[in-house]
Amino acid sequence: MAVDAERIRDFVSYLRDLGIYEMYRHGEAGTLSVAELLGESAVTAQVVQAAPLPAPETIRRVTERPAVAPLLTMRPAAGAGMIDPRVPLMTAEPILESSIPKPIPFDDLAPLPEVRVAAKDKVAALTLIRERIGDCTRCPLAYAGRHTIVFGNGDANARILFVGEGPGADEDASGLPFVGKAGQLLNNMIGAMGLTREQVYIANIVKCRPPGNRAPEPVEANTCSQFLLEQMDVVQPKVVVALGSTAATYLLGVKQSLSSLRGRWHGCRGAKLVVTYHPAFLLRDPRQKGEAWKDLQMVMAELGLKAAAKG
Repeated sequence: MAVDAERIRDFVSYLRDLGIYEMYRHGEAGTLSVAELLGESAVTAQVVQAAPLPAPETIRRVTERPAVAPLLTMRPAAGAGMIDPRVPLMTAEPILESSIPKPIPFDDLAPLPEVRVAAKDKVAALTLIRERIGDCTRCPLAYAGRHTIVFGNGDANARILFVGEGPGADEDASGLPFVGKAGQLLNNMIGAMGLTREQVYIANIVKCRPPGNRAPEPVEANTCSQFLLEQMDVVQPKVVVALGSTAATYLLGVKQSLSSLRGRWHGCRGAKLVVTYHPAFLLRDPRQKGEAWKDLQMVMAELGLKAAAKG
């Protein structure tokens, strides 16, 4: 059975970035290791057996770390150790749902910095975070058709930070958050608050586009959270606006309905946080725009902002 060596190289790079590459590098006698699969002999592999699984304690310990993907148990596709060409080389079965990393509140991910970044140094500090991200391959989204990492943009000294779910097609092409139809609506919402887009900071839970604009998987969101947390600690907003349930879930570390989270203040990284509808949802159900405006009015009252005059 032919093996796509290029895809295997990408997968091994992904495992190495996660720090679990060593678990699968060596197999038992009669086993093709991942390292061997990278060689020329991998092209026409005839017999492959599953590499020994790590102990249950190891699986549990690794999956409890928010920045590490849940391990997959790899089993032979056919009996007696022989490969059936009609089925995939391996079948991957996810570990128990109870072991999948759960959202952790941003306040619990790391303590607030004892020394805060000075206003004049914030742009440089954000640039350093972007440089450290590099051409990121830390989670599966790097191999799912991503074109551009969407870091975030806006005023590094903004009083308001808007956090969405993840980039869409327009954002993936431009490298900027919220530039499609949902972004145009967000611009209108910001304008109605008496502000311009240049006066706020905008980012997402994940910085790479999920395939088909689906919600980020826990491993993807948890892996990317460290960088959003650092951005928040640099910008130091007075108010954070969580746009939609995905943003609320990972910022607050709770999985609750949007209706139960809206209409009241929460805390996140030293800022007040309010939950409202994602602009993409408002495009699908314009009837909820009035409810979203109530959430934004909470922010305006907190910051002493006045609504823009109707033209």
